[in-house]
Amino acid sequence: MFTENANRIFARAIEDYHRWDDVDHAIDNPFEAGSLDHLLYRKNWIDTVQWHLEDIIRDPAIDPAEALRIKRRIDRSNQERTDMVEYIDSYLLDKYRGVNPLPDARLNTETPAWAVDRLSILALKIYHMARETERADVDDAHRAACRKKLDVLLTQQTDLSRAIEELIEDIEAGRKYMKTYKQMKMYNDPALNPVLYGQKKQ
Repeated sequence: MFTENANRIFARAIEDYHRWDDVDHAIDNPFEAGSLDHLLYRKNWIDTVQWHLEDIIRDPAIDPAEALRIKRRIDRSNQERTDMVEYIDSYLLDKYRGVNPLPDARLNTETPAWAVDRLSILALKIYHMARETERADVDDAHRAACRKKLDVLLTQQTDLSRAIEELIEDIEAGRKYMKTYKQMKMYNDPALNPVLYGQKKQ
């Protein structure tokens, strides 16, 4: 199953990252370049690094200059994350390009890769919530509350995985069709962000 494989790859990427737990550690993607598995691993690695950058930037004692540097890095990471979603969708578009949609085929509210994006983030939530249930420096009430949250997250993972499988089955059968839109990230574009293009006029 597609999502069973994806969830396994996400778990591996998260475990690999936490062997070092260092946002600057270089990725060592174990999968063949150009393969879907390679894209999924890289997608989750980006998400994992960004997860920890978001933790770091919330340190109330952080130096403002360092916070700005990290914020700029998070912006770049968000663009990478979006790019990876589009690469995964392009892979799937190519895979199913020979499928002829049925006359009453419908368009889904999101593409498979954007659903996979949510699945990747969910894998991170599950990993870190599970760690909270194991902490020795908190009381039983904290661990119990986190176990309840972990149960909900695991149910969400099951439900989202099933929904993605059903979407892919519908695409394969022609009951739904894929249509993608390139993300128009205006704040990163010097020609579209008024703060940036306004500076050129000064």
